[in-house]
Amino acid sequence: MRSDAKRIGGGDGLRLAVSLLTVVPVRCERVDREIARRAMTLAPVAGLIVGVAAALVVTVTGLLGAGPLLGAALAVTATTLLTRGLHLDGLADLADGLGSGRPADEALSIMKRSDIGPFGVITLLLTLLIQVAALAQAPHRAVAVTVAVVTGRLAVTWACREGVPPARPEGLGALVARTVRRRDAVAVTAVVMVAAAVAGLLAGGVRPAVLAPVAVAAGLLVAAALLRHAVRRLGGVTGDVLGALVETSVTAALLVMSVA
Repeated sequence: MRSDAKRIGGGDGLRLAVSLLTVVPVRCERVDREIARRAMTLAPVAGLIVGVAAALVVTVTGLLGAGPLLGAALAVTATTLLTRGLHLDGLADLADGLGSGRPADEALSIMKRSDIGPFGVITLLLTLLIQVAALAQAPHRAVAVTVAVVTGRLAVTWACREGVPPARPEGLGALVARTVRRRDAVAVTAVVMVAAAVAGLLAGGVRPAVLAPVAVAAGLLVAAALLRHAVRRLGGVTGDVLGALVETSVTAALLVMSVA
């Protein structure tokens, strides 16, 4: 009998997670629902790659004498470059689709367009402003950005759990929806929260050690609320919905970490 680690993990699953959620050029030998399940379960690992890179940007800019605002702006830029801006694009598309107030099929059609409407522009602007401001204010910026970015990908794990349908019969949503077992999502969440607490403790003591897992929980709760609304309006998840969940949960987690 295979161990839980083997059922959750797997080389192709991790490679697919990195391929879908970062710009790191990795190749998957095969892509199917089983590999998608492993990939979405391991999504926080891909987030760790992006988060650590952003943390390095914050640390290096600080050592070079840059102010916290500039360092935060460059770190957020790094996360955008390392993801090709796909999650921000998804956020903008979802904002346009939901903001239109149209029925599900028309809203989905709006989301597939290549242009960005006013709802998308406003949402992107406000989200990026909040992320930069919150990160600039965070006492332990390297930990804050890492915890927030990993939380964003953990939100994807939960959005792909059993019981959450795809909004379309094709596309990324159809590939990954309903793949993640709830017990696996719970296990990964526990690991992320413990790691966040340890990182906070090492960075600044008890207060950030407590607030780091609280930030993870806050990001997941906000993402869950958005997911519920999106599923109610659209009938399920799409790639754009997943991207929007990433950015929304990142923002919520940064807000909590900004008071650490």
